[in-house]
Amino acid sequence: MEQLEKILVVSGELFSQYGFKTITMDDIARRAGISKKTLYLHFANKEEVVNESMIWYKNNTTASCAQALENADNAVDAMVKILAFFDTMNKRINPMALFEMQRYYPVAYKTFRDLLQDRDVSMMRENILQGIKEGLYRENINADILARLRIETSLLIFQPNLMVNDRNSLMEVAMELGEHFMYGIMTPKGEQLYINYKEKYLKQAKA
Repeated sequence: MEQLEKILVVSGELFSQYGFKTITMDDIARRAGISKKTLYLHFANKEEVVNESMIWYKNNTTASCAQALENADNAVDAMVKILAFFDTMNKRINPMALFEMQRYYPVAYKTFRDLLQDRDVSMMRENILQGIKEGLYRENINADILARLRIETSLLIFQPNLMVNDRNSLMEVAMELGEHFMYGIMTPKGEQLYINYKEKYLKQAKA
């Protein structure tokens, strides 16, 4: 792994696990196994690290989702695989990380939102349209609106709110929201497939 990529990898890991406020350039250099001087050869300041590592992290997450969509047997299969993927990821994410990025690094947060709009909403819309054609999602739904709704609700768990608390973990809330969305758009045929795929993939994710 090249030095720059290693910095982006460890930065993404640190920010997602501990948030953006407390992590320092010293922490990043130490985790990457390089000197602070070497780190500054690649980045002028922490804000640049945040910006670039967020883009790297988001690109890799989006690529994993795109692969799930491409390799799925149908639209429901793809959605359950994505739910399982994020269920695994959410175990390692600090619930306050996204809120801290929004508050302390607004440029990075705007880029993050733009990437969601350009890629994630588009992928979700395509999945919904595919599911309608396959008879797995209801015909009388607006794919564009529901794609945006799904992405927006998936971000709610990372904002200070009443859902994630001592009784309800981030993973539990994320899964509940994802399942609520799925049952809102599926046909009976889609629901049966969802039950089968959920038993297969989500058990693997929790193992």
